[in-house]
Amino acid sequence: MRILVFSDVHSNLTALDTVLEREHNVDAYWCLGDIVGYGPDPNECIERVRNLPNLVCVRGNHDAATLGDVDQHTFNHEASLAITWTKRVLNAESKEFLLSLPEKEVMGDITIVHGSPRNPVWDYVMDFMTAMRTFIYFDTTICMVGHTHVPAIWRESADKAPTGPVPDFNKTKITSKTMLNPGAVGQPRDHNPQASYALFDPDNFTWELRRIPYDIGSTQSRIKKSGLPWRNALRLAEGW
Repeated sequence: MRILVFSDVHSNLTALDTVLEREHNVDAYWCLGDIVGYGPDPNECIERVRNLPNLVCVRGNHDAATLGDVDQHTFNHEASLAITWTKRVLNAESKEFLLSLPEKEVMGDITIVHGSPRNPVWDYVMDFMTAMRTFIYFDTTICMVGHTHVPAIWRESADKAPTGPVPDFNKTKITSKTMLNPGAVGQPRDHNPQASYALFDPDNFTWELRRIPYDIGSTQSRIKKSGLPWRNALRLAEGW
C-alpha cells in the first residue's frame, strides 16, 4: 500500500496538480493541513483535495484563521493580508469542507496533526529541544506533522535525544518512535523551491521524501493578478 502524504499546499494549485499528476498511482491521500493561505487558488485547491479518494485531512492554522477560529493578527503582515483575501473569495463548499476538518487524527499506530501533538494547529517542531519536549504528547509510533514547510525526520531513542531534521530522500524504515514532516507542497522554506511531499507504506512502515519542480511563474502570475502581496510570489522562486 502507498499513501501520498502532503502538507501546506497554501492555495498553490500548480504545485498541487504537479504532485498529484506525478503520484497518481497511490492508494490513499493524507493531508496535514494548510490547504489555503498565501496563494491565489484556495477554492480550486480545496476542491482538488476534498475529491481525492481515501482522503484523511486535518486542519491547519491558516485553514482555521480563514474560518475565524484563530486570530489572524497573530500572523505576519503578508499572511494576514492573504487570510483577509481568502475569506473574501472562499465559496460555501470550501468553507464547509474546512469546517469539517478535525485538528487531529489517530489511525492505529499513527497520529496526524498540522503543528504538533501538543498543539495540533499551531506548534512548530523545528529544532532539537522542541522535538524532545514533544514526544511525550503522542503514544503512537509515528506522528506526522507539517507547518514548518521543511521536511524532517525526528527520532526518539531510549539512550539519546531525538535526532533530526534528517531530510533523507532514500526509503526509510521507521523502527522507533518518530515524527515525520513531508515539507510543503505549495511554499517550501528550506531554500529548495521544488514541491515537497512523501510516500508512506503503512504495511512496511517506510517513508520516502520526494521533490518535484513545478511552474512557479504560473503561480506568481496569478498572485500578481489577484492583488495578493508580491512577497508571497517572490519567496516561491527561492524556497524561503
